[in-house]
Amino acid sequence: MAKRDYYEILGVAKGASADEIKKGYRTKAKELHPDRNADNPKAEAQFKEANEAYEVLKNAEKKAAYDRYGHAAFEGGMGGGQRPGGYGGGQGDFSSAFSDVFDDLFGDFMGQRGGGGGGRRAARGADLRYNLGITLEEAFKGMQKSISVPTSIACDSCKGSGAEGGAEPTTCPTCSGMGKVRAQQGFFTVERTCPTCSGMGQIVKNPCKSCRGAGRVEKERALSVNIPAGVETGTRIRLAGEGEAGLRGGPSGDLYIFIEVQDHKLFERDGPNLFCRVPVSMSTAALGGSIEVPTIDGGRGRVQIPAGSQSGRQMRLRSKGMPPLRGGGAGDMIIELAVETPVNLTGRQKELLQEFEKESENNNPESSSFFSSVKSFWDTMKG
Repeated sequence: MAKRDYYEILGVAKGASADEIKKGYRTKAKELHPDRNADNPKAEAQFKEANEAYEVLKNAEKKAAYDRYGHAAFEGGMGGGQRPGGYGGGQGDFSSAFSDVFDDLFGDFMGQRGGGGGGRRAARGADLRYNLGITLEEAFKGMQKSISVPTSIACDSCKGSGAEGGAEPTTCPTCSGMGKVRAQQGFFTVERTCPTCSGMGQIVKNPCKSCRGAGRVEKERALSVNIPAGVETGTRIRLAGEGEAGLRGGPSGDLYIFIEVQDHKLFERDGPNLFCRVPVSMSTAALGGSIEVPTIDGGRGRVQIPAGSQSGRQMRLRSKGMPPLRGGGAGDMIIELAVETPVNLTGRQKELLQEFEKESENNNPESSSFFSSVKSFWDTMKG
């Protein structure tokens, strides 16, 4: 079967420039790579065909021979099976050809693009987390809070470069500044982090004595954090650039403040609303009256208790809850009554309550209804 024209395989015109040939090969390599064509059994053969065409056309001597003699330039009559420039074998030198497009093929998967010669000269610092506990009163008012954060900061001695005296690091000789090395494993070229520079692309010949070449040192740093009014447990505050210093002059990470609002003795929070359980005497609940309750702003509120109130009854003080964090009105304060049974009664108090019990046969509708239902239940079970 006659071999296809190399220019046709790469989708370029005869006489195409080196850049056009390379661009055509990159397009075909992306399109035909077996890893992207698992369902196409012909993809691997077509990929090898494109690789062979590019191996010839990218070399000026081979290209000139091909343009003059075609495929015959690489057959036995033109060199006993050895191709010009030492090129031999129908599949071509996969490692050499594929390395030109390795970054284009896998750049998206690896989260980076090959840049020709520049590796990662500096690494970004890590983000840090700080758990900050505050009181409910502090969450209500908002505040400026001073915190001390253990972190890494840029080394003053080397100005973050990692080299003694602030000298510039030199290009890694192993990876030529790429921060990565490639090795041939069968059909594939495998890329790994450079073992000499640990992926930095540069090395420090004379490390700074203060930071030992890292460009940063451990230190506690005092920061002032603005806590907005209305925060609640789980609120996250981001301080850009206040995290760990970058390696060898790289940008700093961010600091994330996670808020935890502590429990309160009087109030229980539910979003913007506050609940307050208030005990009232049996006589106040029966006769009605008014009570004074605290509010989160340190003030006082007066609540009117209707006569005959039961435990669990709730009353609402509008806009006496927590302030809004992201717009909207303030929450409410909800008062829940807890009718208190008197204890440690005197003899006279017991007599009065017994007299009251005799006179209050029709004053307990809930009890009357309950025990009437109980009697009906028992009668039904007997039947």
